[in-house]
Amino acid sequence: MKDILIVDGYNMIGDWGELKQLKDKHQLIDARDRLIELLAEYQAYSQYKIIVVFDAYQVPGVATKEKQHDVEIIYTRVKETADECIEALTMDKIQKYGRLTRITVATSDMAEQSVIFGNGALRMPASELFTAVRESQRQITQTVNKDYARQRKFSNRVQLDAETQSKLENMRRGLK
Repeated sequence: MKDILIVDGYNMIGDWGELKQLKDKHQLIDARDRLIELLAEYQAYSQYKIIVVFDAYQVPGVATKEKQHDVEIIYTRVKETADECIEALTMDKIQKYGRLTRITVATSDMAEQSVIFGNGALRMPASELFTAVRESQRQITQTVNKDYARQRKFSNRVQLDAETQSKLENMRRGLK
């Protein structure tokens, strides 16, 4: 089983500059979507199984789960905070997988960090996850650029010495 990273979604949105700007412009849905995109890329790079929890404490309705870009997304039920959901989810995953799977919770909420750490999970502040996501983007870009350069270097052209090139060019032009 992959290591699991449980992310307090609105905590990241409130902490990461780009996402905070979207939220402040009343584009909370766009901020959520962008967070999920960033975490999907990070999941592919890091090999974490990522679960994002969004607080629906003041929104009527039932809890829902969905997947976007292979990231599991949980919206809490009415009158349930993201912290409560994360605590229950952490305990469930620890009981299910034991110590064979590392469970990490990304949140900057100090009280929440204490509770999940006491339950046996690792903690990661929002700033640390932001740094890890940005580093993974840098590594992905570097790998893509390196692969592109390698493909250009080893194109389908055959490398020939100058004399052979000259002979072939003369043959092409019908010269002796």
